[in-house]
Amino acid sequence: MEYEVTPVSTKYWRPGDNYIDITINSVKDQLKDGDIVTISEKAISVAQGNLVDESKIKPSPLAKFLARYWKKYVWGYFLGYLCHVKPVMIRRFRIYPPEEGAAHKQVALDKVGFLCALKYGSEGGIDGSNVPYAFVVLPLSNPQEIAEKITKKIEKATGKEVTVMIVDTDETYSICGLHLASRSTQVKGIHSFSGFLPYVFGRFFRLKQRATPIGIAGIGIDIEEALEIAELSHHAREHGAGRTVWDMAERFGVGLTEVTWEMLESVEHRPIVIVRRRNST
Repeated sequence: MEYEVTPVSTKYWRPGDNYIDITINSVKDQLKDGDIVTISEKAISVAQGNLVDESKIKPSPLAKFLARYWKKYVWGYFLGYLCHVKPVMIRRFRIYPPEEGAAHKQVALDKVGFLCALKYGSEGGIDGSNVPYAFVVLPLSNPQEIAEKITKKIEKATGKEVTVMIVDTDETYSICGLHLASRSTQVKGIHSFSGFLPYVFGRFFRLKQRATPIGIAGIGIDIEEALEIAELSHHAREHGAGRTVWDMAERFGVGLTEVTWEMLESVEHRPIVIVRRRNST
C-alpha cells in the first residue's frame, strides 16, 4: 500500500486549548472519506493539562539511585551499548544531572511504576521534550475514548468517514506478527509490557520498530497497517523544538529547565498528520 502523507501545522497547544476544535478546523477542508487522521498523544495531553512540575518533586532514595547510578552507569556503560543507543545519548547518560534526574525518576515511579522507571527515558510514555521548564507530560489514561470522541466530532462537522489514531513516538517492536510495546496502549494486537524489557529485547535483536498507536477509532484498520501509518506520521510530524530535552535546550541555548512557553511557540509544530491511501477515492 502506498500513502499520501500530509502533516498539518497548528499553533503550539497549551494547557486548556480546545484540541478537538483546533483539529477539526485544521483538517476539515482537506479530508476525504477513508482518510486516517493521526494526532500526537503528547499534544493532546499537554492541552488537557496532564503535566507534572518536577521542580516540586521530592525524590526518594530509590529515585536517587536510579538517577545517580542506574542511568549513569548501567545505561551509560552497559545497556546503552547493548541496545545500540547512539553515542551522543550514551554520553548524556553519563552526565545525567542527579538532582533533576532523581525528581524525574520519582515521577516515573509514582505514575508508571518501577519496571518502567528502569528505562532510560520516555518511561511508560512520560516525556519532557517540547514542554517548558521542569514540566513533563504524562501519558493519556483514556486514548481510545478520546479517539472515539474526536472521530464523532470530525464526522459530524465534515460528513467524512475517517479513522482517528492517537500516536506516541515510543517504539513498538515486531517479530513474526508479534508486536511488543514498553508502554500502555489500548490498541488490540499490541502487547504492552510495563517495563523496559520490550525495549531492551527489541533494540538488542534489532527488531522492526515503529511508533505506537495507542487509540484508534472510526473505520476499521488492521494492526500492521496501523503501525505503518503510525511510523509514517511520526516521520512527517518531525520533532518540534527537539527530539529530547537536551536537543530542545541546545536549540534555544538555555539550560535543561529554562525553555519557556514562548520559545516553544516560536517553532513550527505538526501535531496532526493526514494519511491517505493512494488508491482511495
